[in-house]
Amino acid sequence: MDRDPTRLTRRELLRLALLGAGAVLVDGCRRATSPDPTATAVPSSVGPSPTVTGSASSSATVTTQSRAYLPWVSRDEIVPRTASPTAEVVAAAETTATAEATATPAPTAEPTATPVPVATPFPPGPPSKLGIFLGYQHPALEQLLKTGNLPFVKTLEYDPNLVEFIKRISPDTLVVARYTPLGQFDLAAIDPIAKAREFVDLLLPIATEPKRRAHIDAWEAYNEPVAKSADEMKRLSDFEAERTRLLAAEGIRSCIGNFAAGTPELDLWPDFFPALREVQTHNGFLGLHEYSAPTMWFGTEGETGWFTLRYRKLYRDYLEAAGLVVPLLITETGIDGGIEPRPGPPGLGWQDFTDYWKAEGEVRTTAAGFYMEQLAWYDSELQKDAYVQGASIFALAGPVGWGTFEIVGDMIPLLAQYLTVHPQR
Repeated sequence: MDRDPTRLTRRELLRLALLGAGAVLVDGCRRATSPDPTATAVPSSVGPSPTVTGSASSSATVTTQSRAYLPWVSRDEIVPRTASPTAEVVAAAETTATAEATATPAPTAEPTATPVPVATPFPPGPPSKLGIFLGYQHPALEQLLKTGNLPFVKTLEYDPNLVEFIKRISPDTLVVARYTPLGQFDLAAIDPIAKAREFVDLLLPIATEPKRRAHIDAWEAYNEPVAKSADEMKRLSDFEAERTRLLAAEGIRSCIGNFAAGTPELDLWPDFFPALREVQTHNGFLGLHEYSAPTMWFGTEGETGWFTLRYRKLYRDYLEAAGLVVPLLITETGIDGGIEPRPGPPGLGWQDFTDYWKAEGEVRTTAAGFYMEQLAWYDSELQKDAYVQGASIFALAGPVGWGTFEIVGDMIPLLAQYLTVHPQR
């Protein structure tokens, strides 16, 4: 059968298909217009847009590293890529040397510190009568002594070297010691004369040690004795009179009484006159304690008071008329919450009342400054009475358990400044 010349056989069709596929393959290998690969998206957090060298137009050329993208391939050369917006961002991440630095935030200004109140320095004034109660040797003691104006030290520590140290720095400071091993005695039951001799036998070996004899001006006996009746007051008077005579015979002076604040009852004082006569004869001292709370002027009435300035009731109403205006030492003073009755919060020493003072609007600078103002007020009153020889603030380095009375820390420079401008004459 003859074949139609316009029709192809199957073999011819297969050959033509193979030839066409080969041509397409060769042509594809020779083309230089393959589409760009799609760049990997870069997170927007990589930083600001890069600075591009050259024209500001969008077709600016950026040369990238081959490790990031392969260049186009042609038969004749390696052609640099023309940057697209995506490529520009990638280039910014890789070419950090030409990227704009992230702006450094301005430093936050430090808040201005609240000024710490400072107590106002005291102006010059008359000689001070404020002294200190000393429990034991303390570094602040020297600072106060070196003002040259500390009139009085009452001490529980009577080490010979300590009392010598005090007098070496401040020869005119009056030093009174208390013999500490004593307990309290029962005035209703004692034999006062025998008790006085017993006390003197205990004290003399201590008081006559050469340095103590030279540097301690007077000795106390029992602290804050409690006489509840005229008979007990007479017994106490006999005890103090006898021990004053016996010690004076050995050249030792006495400081008698040392009653607690607000005691004894005023009408009991005439029964104590015999002891006061012996003190007057032998150049001794009467000792009293005066405290108040919540401030030192609480309980005052005009020129006298029931806690502080109570000594004026005694001298004006009893001792002046009896001719017994003996030298007076306030052997303890300050703030003591133990006095009753009184307003204010529970507490003992001045440190327990600082929040109360602030709440009452009393504190204009610091709590220590306000306490020093109270002591200065008390001193101004003491200065009016020539028979007052000194008043010891309780306490510098006080006994264990009396920490809230302590005047160490902020109080020391305040007291030193006050003493400096109130020189002894």
